[in-house]
Amino acid sequence: MPLSMNREVFITCAVTGAGDTVSKSSHVPVTPKQIAEAAIEAARAGAAIAHCHVRDPETGAPARRLDLYREVTDRIRSADVDVVLNLTAGMGGDLVFGNVESPFPVNPQGTDMAGATERVAHVAACLPEICTLDCGTMNFSLGDYVMTNTPSMLREMARQMTALGVRPEIEAFDTGHLWFAKQLVEEGLIEDPVLIQLCMGIPWGAPDDLNTFMAMVNNVPSNWTFSAFSIGRNAMAYPAAAILAGGNVRVGLEDNLYVGKGQLATNGQLVEKAVAVVEGMGARIIGPEEVREKLKLTKR
Repeated sequence: MPLSMNREVFITCAVTGAGDTVSKSSHVPVTPKQIAEAAIEAARAGAAIAHCHVRDPETGAPARRLDLYREVTDRIRSADVDVVLNLTAGMGGDLVFGNVESPFPVNPQGTDMAGATERVAHVAACLPEICTLDCGTMNFSLGDYVMTNTPSMLREMARQMTALGVRPEIEAFDTGHLWFAKQLVEEGLIEDPVLIQLCMGIPWGAPDDLNTFMAMVNNVPSNWTFSAFSIGRNAMAYPAAAILAGGNVRVGLEDNLYVGKGQLATNGQLVEKAVAVVEGMGARIIGPEEVREKLKLTKR
């Protein structure tokens, strides 16, 4: 497939995530106020979309509390800068087995399993323009943890998101996730325009080498809109790869803590660097209103 560079690019900033990053950088936002301020900072730097998780304000651990999501969304919506709101719906599928000899009972430390309606309850309450749908089950990182998303669960979550008028952003961590995403679209559970995020370099999904990345890109239907990112050391090279392959850009402290070797970043700095890459390649950054028009989003 010949490269077809995207010249009208939007940037998503994933401002905090659910990983164990709080202890590694003081810039990772934890409280609803900090998370909202990080999203606003990213928007001022050039991000059209802010992708938000929430954390326990006391411990920094990942959370699903509705009051935290409400505070984050209210603060972002009341700001004097516009940004498309994208909330995660990936929480509630965390399964940690006991050990290799006795997988059951599961380990309560880290296991957080919830039904479809509970997993999208904050989406129903806050009605963001976009929410994520992790489109498959995967051995995720180390130990006995599995990110669990069964076909039945994904079908029901997609149905509820679409019924709410919230655009699902399909998160694809491997080629099989793309295959199932196409099935959801074919069944009418996800409507056009389809939005997908290619998530590269997360153990043990698709590695972030360019051959694997292009295999992912080549499996994205031509009428879908995609973004891409990589975690870790290749994170700040991926904006260029994504644009060249015809996609859009995601950066942020969920994926990468550094703006340069040994230099801890803020979300705003990562967005500024991505903007420089996009514009240096001759493409134009598009803002939240153009993204809403492109993706047929409903702003609340």
